[in-house]
Amino acid sequence: MKPLAPDEKIALVMLYTHNMLVRGEIVIKESLRVSIWLRTQGVPNYIHLHSPNVILFGGTPPKSLAYSEIFVPTAEVIGFHLAPPAQDPLDYDASEANRRMQSVDMLVGSFMLKAKLRISTQTELATFLDVSRSSWTSVYEADISNPYLPQFNVHVPMMLVNPNHVSFGLA
Repeated sequence: MKPLAPDEKIALVMLYTHNMLVRGEIVIKESLRVSIWLRTQGVPNYIHLHSPNVILFGGTPPKSLAYSEIFVPTAEVIGFHLAPPAQDPLDYDASEANRRMQSVDMLVGSFMLKAKLRISTQTELATFLDVSRSSWTSVYEADISNPYLPQFNVHVPMMLVNPNHVSFGLA
């Protein structure tokens, strides 16, 4: 890895695609919040991760891979968050009126999330999903698991999901 510029930092992140989980380090501008980075302008076509650990879900059992670097197409990413225990401040004002947390189950590739979406008190989940045009949706208090990895259980206060590649379920 080349030396960091004075305005850069390293962040340990986890990202999810339809068939893999990647945990590795990204180099990002110091002024950016990692948790919402994918919603900002200037996100590259490939997410460049250093020292990544990759779990590939192409067969049984899942295969673990390690590289010095990996370049994951940003368009393939369907979930993204800081690796615990790191966290950024949440991206909303808790005192904002007319908002509520909607509990949802989500299918993100082979991963299952039990989490919350922040939506208007005047709408239902179906309407929220229909009118939302965002490429990335914030998800809160996410418990992430995978039936192919029984030992995998991660809790994050916030993550981003690509709603065009996620199925939402109500219990």
